[in-house]
Amino acid sequence: MFATDILKVIYAPHKAFKGIIQNPKYLGPTLIVILFIAASMGSTYAAISKTCIEKTLPDGKLLDEWTENRTLWTSNAGIAESNDSMNGSYYGNKSIAFSITNNTEVWAQLKDIGPVNCSGPDGYSKLSFRIKWTNPEVKPANATIQLLSTISSEYFSYNLTGALPNFTYNVWNNLTLPLISDGWSNSSSAASWDNITGLKLDFAWVDSSNITLVVDGVFFRGNFNSLLESAATAFLVNYAFMAFTQILLVWVILTGLIYLMGRGLGGSVLWKPVLIVIGFTLVPMVIQSLVNTAAYLSSPTVHYPLELIGGVSGESDIAFNAILEQTWLTSQIMRYTQVAVYVWTIALCSLAVRVLTGFGWAKSFLIGAAAYLITLLAGSFLLGS
Repeated sequence: MFATDILKVIYAPHKAFKGIIQNPKYLGPTLIVILFIAASMGSTYAAISKTCIEKTLPDGKLLDEWTENRTLWTSNAGIAESNDSMNGSYYGNKSIAFSITNNTEVWAQLKDIGPVNCSGPDGYSKLSFRIKWTNPEVKPANATIQLLSTISSEYFSYNLTGALPNFTYNVWNNLTLPLISDGWSNSSSAASWDNITGLKLDFAWVDSSNITLVVDGVFFRGNFNSLLESAATAFLVNYAFMAFTQILLVWVILTGLIYLMGRGLGGSVLWKPVLIVIGFTLVPMVIQSLVNTAAYLSSPTVHYPLELIGGVSGESDIAFNAILEQTWLTSQIMRYTQVAVYVWTIALCSLAVRVLTGFGWAKSFLIGAAAYLITLLAGSFLLGS
């Protein structure tokens, strides 16, 4: 019977409300609350199944810890922790500076970081780091990077010289290198991509000078983890509670406002019938969650890269705009569905006021619209959304 009443609210709300007032029972609205929570969990499940976050090493819990601690490095130059670092939430407050006088070369080796797996489906496929030099003003003549495998004599080498023309003096230059690609050469067959234990940077200039090279944001990356795999339970429990809180607040606030407005304007209304009928007007919230679920399921998988979560101005904006383009259709469906639900719920509330109080259409619409809009504002304030 209660399921029939819920369906009748969709296609014949006037008849449904009249029948509900004659025999008001809490089971119908309770079922709507349960359906809304279930539909919201389904929407959340669909959303996180389509969301992948780039996994990095270090993982960001200790920020970019490899360039926060100078004791992790060895070099032919002096090593110091510098406050000249990337302006991003993922990059900490420090970088590592290597300074040497009257020389043509500076090398820096990050040791004991592994083993890092860079092969197979679970391995990292990219390496990112930032460099700048504050002395001398001229660009380096050549540069290489080595990824050490087990011992220093077993490594993979990549010539960075071709990238140097794009580098700029005294600014952070970003390098992201694909791993296991044609650009890498190995020192011996014993070098293994699934056992990377360190890396070494080597920059050289033509003329001797005082050299200061600064390194920040060293990350292995390129592996994306689905939120469904990493945090499905936590998300579902959290959103189930949020859904329950949301619909309960809307139900109680909307009922209270319509009850007070109805009585204040001379209507003869009782609390229980108002509470039950208004509970049934929340059916559009269930429909909205079901539409959102379908929209998420039909959307492409969205990958959130380091550039977005790193928080570097400019990079994060570009990554965010790319995601907006990718999710444009889903966002439009959800936006128009939201507007439709607002209009539908106001219409149901207005009809409910008319059936409950016997007021004319104009007064019923004013009460229904005002009560619902105030409820939305109150809910946004209380839920912080």
